[in-house]
Amino acid sequence: MTSNGRFFAGVSRLAALALCLALAACGFHLRGEAALPFDTLFISGSPSFSTQLARAIRAGSKTRVIDNPKDAQVTLQVVGEQNERVILSLSGSGRVREIQLRYRISYRLTDRESRELLPTSEVQLKRDLTYSDTDVLGKEQEEALLIRDMRSDAIQQVVRRLQLAHIDLTPKSTP
Repeated sequence: MTSNGRFFAGVSRLAALALCLALAACGFHLRGEAALPFDTLFISGSPSFSTQLARAIRAGSKTRVIDNPKDAQVTLQVVGEQNERVILSLSGSGRVREIQLRYRISYRLTDRESRELLPTSEVQLKRDLTYSDTDVLGKEQEEALLIRDMRSDAIQQVVRRLQLAHIDLTPKSTP
């Protein structure tokens, strides 16, 4: 190896080391496991969203998603799921040029006694998409991918919001 080759190898190693140190110093770390403040969860509502949310919770936390609401510490009710398609701009000839895709999910969290732990909350996501009449199939596929992406983002946001919930799961005694 020539002296130039050794020099560049040393510089690249030094750059890699500097990058690793910079990432460690800024506090970067992988997301890891979600620490949900309850052990068992029942999810009711929109099957398409509930199934994917249950899968994300099972894979990313110690919380068990169960099938019987009576056995669960908390119930997450998916109140509503909505997809919208809004025209943003038209061409001079009146053809659609841009659309906006909107995805909205509403949910609430209750305990065994139906006390509301988290009031009805909403996650809203938007994506803009250029549109072309000449490539309808391609744009339909792109739209489907964006909707799938928005649902995935919404699932992650709901899981993060559940992590932040301050929940008192001690049973209330009646005098």
